[in-house]
Amino acid sequence: MKKLLDLPTRTAAAKPVQTKGTQKTDVKGLLQAGFPSGTGAISLKDMTTRYGISYDTLTRMTGFSLRAVSNWSQGSKPSSSTGRRLAETKRLFAALEKLVSPEAIGPWLKDPNPAFDGSTPLQVIERGETDRIWRMVYELESGEPA
Repeated sequence: MKKLLDLPTRTAAAKPVQTKGTQKTDVKGLLQAGFPSGTGAISLKDMTTRYGISYDTLTRMTGFSLRAVSNWSQGSKPSSSTGRRLAETKRLFAALEKLVSPEAIGPWLKDPNPAFDGSTPLQVIERGETDRIWRMVYELESGEPA
């Protein structure tokens, strides 16, 4: 199982994420182009800092242009369909954060991983194969053998 995530285990100092059931995305409730979650919203700047990712990495994950991401970080509101895609990205980060410390997620995205045939998780996401990462998260959370 450890090889799937290939990350150091979560430290005691890291705070767990509290989530409520699946929620519908409310773009009007976004704060500074933040992402809805069970406990409020998180801005793009806060997200990049918390997870140790750059705007470039975020653009690669979402498929949006650097200009669009920059505009949202400046306070422009994304469309409702864009808001849903951004919320899905936040949901993935929240799921990963349950397994490892937030600051370990950014570096993990760029490291080749044997669970993805040597591809980086970021490359897997760029190819539209995010379901492979969700499967890995499920297996780690449930203890299901790989």
